[in-house]
Amino acid sequence: MADLYIVGIGPGAYKSMTMEAADALSKCPVIVGYTVYADLIREHFPDKEYITTAMRQEEVRCRMALDRAAEGIDTAVVCSGDSGVYGMAGLILELLEKEARPGVQVKIIPGVTAALSGGALLGAPLTHDFAVISLSDLLTPMDTIKKRIRAAAEGDFSICIYNPSSRKRQGYLAMACRILMEYRPPETVCGIASRIGREGQQMEILTLRELEERSVDMFTTVFIGNSQTRRIGRYMVTPRGYQLSDPAKGEASGEDGL
Repeated sequence: MADLYIVGIGPGAYKSMTMEAADALSKCPVIVGYTVYADLIREHFPDKEYITTAMRQEEVRCRMALDRAAEGIDTAVVCSGDSGVYGMAGLILELLEKEARPGVQVKIIPGVTAALSGGALLGAPLTHDFAVISLSDLLTPMDTIKKRIRAAAEGDFSICIYNPSSRKRQGYLAMACRILMEYRPPETVCGIASRIGREGQQMEILTLRELEERSVDMFTTVFIGNSQTRRIGRYMVTPRGYQLSDPAKGEASGEDGL
C-alpha cells in the first residue's frame, strides 16, 4: 500500500505553504509536477526524486505519479495554489476511475489558492459572494467562458479571474472587461496581483476601464469588484454589509465569516 498525495503548495513562497502540505512532501521520496512548480520547492525538499513535465502534459505526469505509487512508493503530485482549484486532484480521480491501481491510496491536501493569497495582498476584495473564472480556453469553449462572465456580472458577484492572458491569448482580459462593462460602470474598482508570493510580487488597484487597457501575463490574478466594492486607502474592499455601530453605544452587528 502506498499513498499518493495531491498537494496544493500555495502561491509559491515556502512560508505560504500549509503545515499539512509540507508534512506530506517530507514523507514522499518522489515528487511529481510541472517544472516551474517543482523548482519552487526544490531547495526546501532537496533529497527527493523529482519527476517533471512541461506545461500541457498534466495527464502524462499524473500517470507517472500513479505508476510510482503503484510500485509501492509514497508519491506527491504538486499543484500551484490549491490541489482542487484548477489543480490535479480531479484528473487523478478520473484516471483512477478508468484504471484501477490496487494498493494506491489517494490523499488530497489543500493549499492557498490565488484568489485568497492575491485577495490578501489587495486587501479584502472577496468579503462577500464571489465567482472564480478562468479565461483559458484550452479545455473550456470560449462561448462557455463568456456565458459564465455574463452570469457572474448579472448576479453582481465579485469576480476573480485566473489565466487572464498568455502569449497565445492576448486580448482575452480586454474582452472580459468589455462584457463586464455591459453590467458595471467603467469606474468599478478592480485589482491585479502578480507573482504572488514569489520574486517580483506586485499589486495594483485600478478601474475597470483602466483594466481593459492593461497588459498582464499568466502569473497575474485579476479581481473585479461588485457594485459595492470600493477603495479604502491602498486597499480594495468589498463590504459584507455590516451596519457599522457607534462604539460609544456598545453596539454590534452582522455575523462572523466561516
